[in-house]
Amino acid sequence: MPPVSRAVSALALTAFLALSGAPALAQEAAAPAAPGTPTRQAGEWRTSSSLIRPSKYGDDFAHYDYVNPDAPKGGRLNLQTSGTFDSFNPFPVRGTPAAGFAAFGGGIAYDTLMDQAPDEPGVSHGLIAEAMRYPDDFSSVTFRLDPDARFQDGQPITADDVIWTFRTVTRLSPLYANYYHNVTSAEVTGEREVTFRFDQTGNRELPNIMGDLVVLPRHFWEGTDAQGRKRDIDNPTLEVPVGSGPYRVKAYQPGSTVTWERVPDYWAADKGPRRGRFNYDEIRYTYFRDQSAGWEAFKRGGFSDYRSENSAGRWAQGYDFPAFRDGRVKKEAIPSESGEPMQGFVLNTRREKFSDPRTRHALTLAYNFQEMNRSLFYGQYARTTSYFQGTELASSGLPSEAELKILEPLRAEIPPEVFTTPFTLPDYSDPGAERTYLREAFELLTQAGWKRQGSQLVNAKGEPFRIEFLAADPSSSRVIDPFANQLKRLGIETSTRIVDASQYQALADNFDYDVVTDVMAQSLSPGNEQRDFWSSAAASQPGSRNAAGIRNPAVDAIIEKIIYAPDRDSLVAATHALDRVLLWNFYVVPQYHNPNIWLAWWDKFGMPERRPAYAGIDPFSWWVKGEVPVNTPADQAAAGAPDPAAAPAIPASRP
Repeated sequence: MPPVSRAVSALALTAFLALSGAPALAQEAAAPAAPGTPTRQAGEWRTSSSLIRPSKYGDDFAHYDYVNPDAPKGGRLNLQTSGTFDSFNPFPVRGTPAAGFAAFGGGIAYDTLMDQAPDEPGVSHGLIAEAMRYPDDFSSVTFRLDPDARFQDGQPITADDVIWTFRTVTRLSPLYANYYHNVTSAEVTGEREVTFRFDQTGNRELPNIMGDLVVLPRHFWEGTDAQGRKRDIDNPTLEVPVGSGPYRVKAYQPGSTVTWERVPDYWAADKGPRRGRFNYDEIRYTYFRDQSAGWEAFKRGGFSDYRSENSAGRWAQGYDFPAFRDGRVKKEAIPSESGEPMQGFVLNTRREKFSDPRTRHALTLAYNFQEMNRSLFYGQYARTTSYFQGTELASSGLPSEAELKILEPLRAEIPPEVFTTPFTLPDYSDPGAERTYLREAFELLTQAGWKRQGSQLVNAKGEPFRIEFLAADPSSSRVIDPFANQLKRLGIETSTRIVDASQYQALADNFDYDVVTDVMAQSLSPGNEQRDFWSSAAASQPGSRNAAGIRNPAVDAIIEKIIYAPDRDSLVAATHALDRVLLWNFYVVPQYHNPNIWLAWWDKFGMPERRPAYAGIDPFSWWVKGEVPVNTPADQAAAGAPDPAAAPAIPASRP
């Protein structure tokens, strides 16, 4: 499918920052501070945590400098999403959470201890926790809760809620289990204070990422519902939960729409991370069958007020409808500083046919990006050549001396090319390149034990080489088919299986596929979350992000080097080493990325003059200045399609 935007939706800008990879904690003294910013010492209380370099905001942080702190409240933000939902509980692996809920980051329903900043990489500000501190050996972290912190039912957020939440989410969620793998205990250590203790020292990231912990109301989940039935957080539910965040569910139609309302007495409305943001009175999500239906809904208006465009064809030629021509819809390419995610065809190495790296290398050689970029994408995309594209963490050339110190002890477990050959991807620009690369691919397949039998490629048992691509949107075939045609030239049979969003999620969570397209977003400071992406342990954990099923002792060892990096230079070197080993093992056939965020919106919003440099956009900092006419006769005539509201969603599967 086309690149997935770094700003997928407004439901979780904060969650995007968290899910893209938690920042590793570096001592603030290791980077130059902004003028006037005091240097913090270990053990001191701090109201924000700076990870790569000290934050530009001090203890008197009142609001982000890009927001309008006096932005008016009101109006409704209309958004679209694909598929369906069957739960308001995002924490178990089972179930498909409704838009607005997010297990990690809390979505718009729940707050976290600390809030990741949209405008500075690796910075978190106090939210539920008004301050944090940790010792100089990073063996623990203590959070002091804000006395004003409240759940939406008015109950105070307590240290007991924090501890119960930690134990619950690490039990339910592989992501949290891997993220907080080194946490040995959580205990109350003072009035409104919670301390997390770790099993090792020197993990500089861990004190900070504990601030990403969402906090749930224990009294709600251990209580009973309106019918007197005991609630069960282990299972999906459509009972509206009590949250702590800026919005709560107002109304819903299962699998079709969910409408959120702004909490009028939201406890953190005037706190630094929240002031000037979350300005809409309502946020309504409408579900559509697929991206094509969602696009038609956007053009007609009223169902989707903005979109982060992920189709080069639409961006180049599709914005030629009445509302765009007369200025009611606008678009802009927006840069950001967050780097580019790896997007690619993930090869499930749990399947024997993908277990040999020579086979995976051959498939990578068969991918003709240049022709696809020319014929499908109007030359607007760039090839992705690193898991940390566009940042200082991306490897290049041959390993440095610092990287070799990490790689040499693991040489027996690492492809020899890591040490001898700069990693490159095939370039089909030359007219004769296709023949060359397909010949090289066939030679690698032969070395891996495959042989040609008539028009088929078969293994030693005579079994044909078949690949099934799994996707959740019919439009995915447009991008899969050119690659599939190349594979057929090698004698590989292919098919594409399109399923609905719920089925796709269930299959993906249980790794029941040959190949999927995945987006592996990273931050500028990778750390503990790398275990969930690549570790041997995560390979067998349903719901983990190790989509490729990587079980590689060298990868495991390098992940630990990243997590326990003593300083920024060591972190960069270890990340370079990981990037090289992942690339040369060909777990993913890299696709492409868009260097910008393609944003289109109906001109109903007031927007701050500045945007957050790191995230690029923050829709929560916008406000409704006035509605614009939508779905006019000209719009209807131009759309030439049935009203998408008539059947907006796939029927929900009930829990």
